[in-house]
Amino acid sequence: MKIVDILHASMIIPDVAATDKEGLLREFAHFMCSRSEGIGCTGEAAERALLGRERLGSTGVGENVAIPHAKIAGLKNIVACFGRSAGGVPFDAVDQQPVRLVFVLLVPENSAGAHLKALARVARLLKSASFRDRLQSLPDAASLFEAFVEEDAKY
Repeated sequence: MKIVDILHASMIIPDVAATDKEGLLREFAHFMCSRSEGIGCTGEAAERALLGRERLGSTGVGENVAIPHAKIAGLKNIVACFGRSAGGVPFDAVDQQPVRLVFVLLVPENSAGAHLKALARVARLLKSASFRDRLQSLPDAASLFEAFVEEDAKY
């Protein structure tokens, strides 16, 4: 699975406004549901799903990265969104560092294989310190999306 199969240019938030974990998940849920046709759920439902998954354990994987994800009833395809927080957001990450790079996945209820492949792909790309640094330095949504396209092509 390639990131470009699930991430679209319209699903980039270059400057996340939220300053706490719940606000961050709310911002992403509403952004994604307002921008993705046929997502089949409201921002509130996506927010509840993301918060529910987060209660099972933090998706803050360290190195200023979080990969929140949740299963959504009725969703037909994986919906992805990337966002960046210049100031960082406290997220209960494994290394206790604030989250600056956030990649959210909303996945169909019955997509265990695709869900895991998407998570693995995102984790692999964001594991690269040079790629994370590049994402921090880019000026806008278009350049952030292009960076994902270029990085994705390497693997």
